Amino acid sequence: MPDTPAPPHADTRPESRYDFRAAEPKWQRAWEEAGCFRVPDVPPPGARKYYVLEMFPYPSGKIHMGHVRNYTLGDVVARYKRARGHLVMHPMGWDAFGLPAENAARERGIHPGKWTYDNIANMRAELKRMGLSLEWEREFATCDPEYYGQQQKLFLDFLEAGLVERKESWVNWDPVDGTVLANEQVIDGRGWRSGAPVEKKKLSQWFLSITKFAPELLEALGTLARWPERVKLMQANWIGRSEGARFAFRLATPVAGIAECEVFTTRPDTLFGMSFLAVAAEHPIAAAVAARDPAAAAFIAECRAMGTSEAVIEQAEKRGYDTGLRVVHPFTGETHPVWIANFVLMEYGTGALFGCPGHDERDHEFARKYGLPIKPVVKPREAGEDFSVAEKPFTEDGVIVNSGFLDGLDVAAAKRAAIARLEELGAGRGVVNWRLRDWGVSRQRYWGCPIPVIHCEACGIVPVPKEQLPVRLPEDVDFSKPGNPLDHHPSWKHVPCPRCGAPARRETDTFDTFVDSSWYFARFCSPRAAEPVTREAVDAWLPVDQYIGGIEHAILHLLYSRFFTRAMKATGHVALDEPFAGLFTQGMVQHESYKGADGRWLYPDEVEKRPDGTAVVKGTEEPVTIGRVEAMSKSKRNTVDPGAIIDRYGADTARWFILSDNPPERDMEWSEAGVAGASRFIGRLWRLAQSLQEADAPDEAAGRKLRQATHRTIAAVTEALEGFAFNVAVARIHELANAIADSPSAPLAARREALETMTRLFAPMMPHLAEEIWHALNPGAGLLARLPWPEADPALLAAETLTLAVQVGGKLRATIEVPVDATDEQVFALAEAEPNVIRALDGKPVRKRIHVKGRVVNLVA
Repeated sequence: MPDTPAPPHADTRPESRYDFRAAEPKWQRAWEEAGCFRVPDVPPPGARKYYVLEMFPYPSGKIHMGHVRNYTLGDVVARYKRARGHLVMHPMGWDAFGLPAENAARERGIHPGKWTYDNIANMRAELKRMGLSLEWEREFATCDPEYYGQQQKLFLDFLEAGLVERKESWVNWDPVDGTVLANEQVIDGRGWRSGAPVEKKKLSQWFLSITKFAPELLEALGTLARWPERVKLMQANWIGRSEGARFAFRLATPVAGIAECEVFTTRPDTLFGMSFLAVAAEHPIAAAVAARDPAAAAFIAECRAMGTSEAVIEQAEKRGYDTGLRVVHPFTGETHPVWIANFVLMEYGTGALFGCPGHDERDHEFARKYGLPIKPVVKPREAGEDFSVAEKPFTEDGVIVNSGFLDGLDVAAAKRAAIARLEELGAGRGVVNWRLRDWGVSRQRYWGCPIPVIHCEACGIVPVPKEQLPVRLPEDVDFSKPGNPLDHHPSWKHVPCPRCGAPARRETDTFDTFVDSSWYFARFCSPRAAEPVTREAVDAWLPVDQYIGGIEHAILHLLYSRFFTRAMKATGHVALDEPFAGLFTQGMVQHESYKGADGRWLYPDEVEKRPDGTAVVKGTEEPVTIGRVEAMSKSKRNTVDPGAIIDRYGADTARWFILSDNPPERDMEWSEAGVAGASRFIGRLWRLAQSLQEADAPDEAAGRKLRQATHRTIAAVTEALEGFAFNVAVARIHELANAIADSPSAPLAARREALETMTRLFAPMMPHLAEEIWHALNPGAGLLARLPWPEADPALLAAETLTLAVQVGGKLRATIEVPVDATDEQVFALAEAEPNVIRALDGKPVRKRIHVKGRVVNLVA
């Protein structure tokens, strides 16, 4: 197979136009035929590997501008690193399981697999049109049995290693989708997909033991030097290490055999400010009270309808039910009421807390609602005896008051003293607590990876033998009934027990799709292996050198991936702890939103904007309300179809505009004018290449100046790409294009060098145009995609002149350009010849001359 395609027949007439419709597919075929982006599973000795990965997409059916931005950023990095001599792995796959496919099956009568694979085919074709330097040979979808079968092996290894547990827990239950939801999938008390009010339900669930790694997951954040600080902070807050006291309140009157209630607090210094004890609706004390009190049972039912999302609970009105029980304070012996409260979560801490309204906003709100005492026990040092917290809690540091043996201490000292007294009394102890909870991975749906266990009445839980993996999903499923189709299947779940042979039942829950995306980066290293990973491959390629994706995955996906990597290390699959050495989170793509007169949302291509700033529905006089610029979303129809942009302008135009608008970590506004401007710049570059010819009277000085601009641009673009400042690289290339256009008298060699260098510099960003120009300038040359990155000549980087400020009597009067090696006498002569300086001196002789080299000249008359 030839290494390069036949060179294009460049039309050198000045009026010829760049034909992106012919060029882009031509060069995409050339790269593919030459195998430009293929790498071996194990790099050869001495190779400098570089693993670039964008978060893989869900196959919804069409790519959107968020995809264009994400994959363009990654492609620039991949192409740049290849040119710098790295062996670059840049794979692509599909996060293909999940409820949307199952919902589509219910709504359209189509199998989720067909819907998914059809969507993958459409999106693959769209992504290929972008000219991404992806190694498609590594492609897989997480719904491929070859992938999820290896995931099942990993799960069984984790189970054997003690990293899996099955236990009952309260979960968020979506009654419409019939599945468990993570807290983050509950939005305003409703399921993120169905919109149905979420309920609390107790189920037996499979859990991955992420809490066993909580300390190191937190500590290792400090080693992630190339991660955004805000992502590390978000993860640290989610893991949530806190120091405090764990102790028990004795019930004044035991209930149903329960004699005490344990709590954890980070504020033992405020114990003397206690006003009440609050327990979660699922707490054993609440259940005992509800068993004899119908009103309590009704209140608990209301609480369960709230879901367990912290955000929902934080925003909800704080409500409670007085159980009539009281607990004894460990320090004072006084008793305080026990309430069931809707803001206490069973999943966090112990499911109970003591309320100190004077120093906690939530407790304050609750106490004011129910008329409970509000007592100050911490006050500002400067506050007097009349300090009050009746209207607003005091949550800052201060000095302890009204607290017996703690009075006069600061908060930190009081915490230590309170814990010491609890330990002395035998009532509690100082502990470290973690907000992080084990990861519940069971989901009650069909379109997911089957959990590879069998339930036998005699043997209990039995792992599916590895030789029987993958446990495949059945094809003949019925979506006409609500709930999990695997439960309804007449035969799939009925199997003999692998141990005793007796009739047994398959697990019908499937994995949370976050499991699928928690190790895919490792599978890419050896995607066709008969085991989850090949050690030689993962040891060579991991960690991912540059991971790119949205900030919305800052907590769960990244945290789960970090846990999974540690679990894979514990089971011998990998040798490292951290999967992603570098992380970049790109901003959102935004657009104006539009509404018709009837309130319906309109797509941008349905709107005609008028010169006066107003807008109408295209082809009518119906007025349109122009909304604010916000993230593109299907719900508001403020989306732009990338396919239509590529059809009209070409992929390179879309790529160039995506890179030029803003720093990539910030949100960017998509605008038709900006895209059109990018297209015009591409036309300008093409015309510059066509106009390359010897000047009538070559000017060597102009040539040297152009060469300096060229090599300074190499240095500037290199620095910008290394720092993800793609918009800066774009600006530097614009400047070099201007320098070339402004140097018609420069010798041909200098102009050719500038044009060829500029083409190599923008090749990672506009690869098709770069190949087309390169081959127009160098017919028969090899592929530009395989050329090394240009190197700047240090001799041409050094400045030959510098700018000095000229002051007269301390006031700035002018600036002058002087040679870098100018003597003081030359500098003073140039300064005193400036017209503004002459006017400022007004004929007076200069009595004193001061030259601060490289900065300023000061003349005193």
